[in-house]
Amino acid sequence: MQHRAQYRNAFNSYADASTLSQNAFRSAPMAKNDETGTGGAQDAADIFTEMLRIQGEAARQMMQGVAPGSDTPVPDRPAIDAMGDAMMEFQKTWLQFCLPEDQRTAPMLTTPSNWLDAMRKWSETMPLLDPAGQQQLWNEGFELWQNVLAQFSGEGGEGDDKQLPRRDRRFADKAWRKQPVFALIHQTYLLIAERLNEKVDTAEGLSDEDRKNLRFATQNVLDAMSPANFPLMNPVVLERTVESGGDNIMKGLERLSTDLENGQLTHTDTSQFTIGENVAATPGKVIHETELFQLIQYSPTTAEVFETPLLIFPPWINRFYILDLNAKKSFVKWAVDQGITVTLVSWKSADETLTHIDWDDYFLAQMEAIDVVRERLKVKSVHTIGYCVAGTTLAGTLAVQAMRGEADKVKSATFFTAQVDFTHAGDLKLFVDDGKLEFIRQASKGGYLDGRYLAATFNMLRGSDLIWNYVVNHYLLGEDYPAFDLLFWNGDVTNLPAKWHAAYLRDLYRDNLLVEPGALDVGGTPIDLTQVKVPSYVQAGREDHIAPPESVWKITEHFSGPIRFVLAGSGHIAGVVNPPAAGKYQYWTNEGEFDSLESFIEGATETPGSWWPDWLAWLESQDSKKVKATGARKPGSKANPAIEDAPGRYVKTR
Repeated sequence: MQHRAQYRNAFNSYADASTLSQNAFRSAPMAKNDETGTGGAQDAADIFTEMLRIQGEAARQMMQGVAPGSDTPVPDRPAIDAMGDAMMEFQKTWLQFCLPEDQRTAPMLTTPSNWLDAMRKWSETMPLLDPAGQQQLWNEGFELWQNVLAQFSGEGGEGDDKQLPRRDRRFADKAWRKQPVFALIHQTYLLIAERLNEKVDTAEGLSDEDRKNLRFATQNVLDAMSPANFPLMNPVVLERTVESGGDNIMKGLERLSTDLENGQLTHTDTSQFTIGENVAATPGKVIHETELFQLIQYSPTTAEVFETPLLIFPPWINRFYILDLNAKKSFVKWAVDQGITVTLVSWKSADETLTHIDWDDYFLAQMEAIDVVRERLKVKSVHTIGYCVAGTTLAGTLAVQAMRGEADKVKSATFFTAQVDFTHAGDLKLFVDDGKLEFIRQASKGGYLDGRYLAATFNMLRGSDLIWNYVVNHYLLGEDYPAFDLLFWNGDVTNLPAKWHAAYLRDLYRDNLLVEPGALDVGGTPIDLTQVKVPSYVQAGREDHIAPPESVWKITEHFSGPIRFVLAGSGHIAGVVNPPAAGKYQYWTNEGEFDSLESFIEGATETPGSWWPDWLAWLESQDSKKVKATGARKPGSKANPAIEDAPGRYVKTR
């Protein structure tokens, strides 16, 4: 009974704040009575700021006045301030990647009134909003506030679900519509976000590159400034704080402090996963090792296997087990079960021993792996797969082999969401201007780039989903982390050699030199993609924002050999890791004539489910001969000695 009484008293603070807010607005002068609209709108803005100040103090009192006898102490004002300070540092860490220093605001402020002031000041720095545009925005805000408050002035109770003009899933909970203060906060935010994004999209005189950069920076600040991210402005957080006696705030502060110390956002319960046990667990052996990679051969599960083995090159910017998450999702296991001898490169995460690695080395590593598989299994050629950036280098490797008269070492090449022509490359082009390349150079002290920077980069491409959603759920609400293998992989970062990474971003993403014959070379051999005649299977993801389908498509304009192009449903990860048993998504093929992605799509046939069986049929059409799965086909045998069990040491090094 005592707790319920305190609960009611705490929420009376809301009611008091709401009543004061409504009365203040009802006495505000109307903007339309002012000749220019500036006086009334400014008065309204000042009143709104005062309303937010009142609400902020009420929220503090609510947090500090609930459940004094609970097992978990309610956080006092210093604890709440510590949460705000830590989150300011968190926001600063993220925003340094997308905003120049002179444009950064201090977005994680602890009081609602300061939040509105920060939003006003930041919008005033937007070069696309002249004084008239700024005044128009705030006049619209005043009109919005009048309309929203009108819904709370009738006979409907506070628990009614108000029909507000703008919707967003971050504010889907009814708590955002119970009280006028919270309705006004999130509706004001959505109005500002809508108008600023419109200005970015319609501004004249911007190049496409400048517009994309401005859109990216604007959206990242808007994502960070969402009122849902602020503990004293989020009614769902305030309710949870009352219900839990402040346990959510204390738990969140501990998690936030840990993440700041680790320099990385937690997405999942990492204690639930062990590499080699429930991820990256397909049986096999490490059969070869260099300073840069280990070569894994997986154990056969069929009596016979295709004579030509498969060699997979995963992206070195991630761990290889995206293709071996678990038994149900594993492309590796599925391929082994189809009778394919699967070998795979596991790249080493860079450290001070790999600072010398440069442009040539990843190409030479691919060539070495091809030769090792051929020699170990006594075969003339191998099938290859290159995923993402490793597909880019595979294209260069094939070109070099062609120039050296070694094209017959590779029977076929498959490209998972890989780009060779970066004219229409994806969102990562946002990080290759001179300023960001210099930032990367400075961040690569010691000769390698910390993988946490890359993790931050990819998270920022979907900031609302991959950053702030987790801030709210796990810092502010104190919810438990899910146990999700894909998120475990996503957080298992890989360091990159600085010289190599700088060359890749500069020469490919920025300057697009890979498609200029002879502009680049490997070991003195020029790269000319038009010399690649190896049969190729090119897979693109329809919703891929990292390697857009129109960019992946361009490989068909540079290779000279036969190509099967397949467009898969979903994006960069789910479009690839889509096992047939899941029955998800779809893919498109075109058996007719086409000379562009548009004409391919126009004449394409949609097939439900995974594209993996289509790839298998294509692979078998290249070479269907089979041999017994004995001798060297069993890694670790006398005919094929092993170094250690899969997944090996390199995938576990940090």
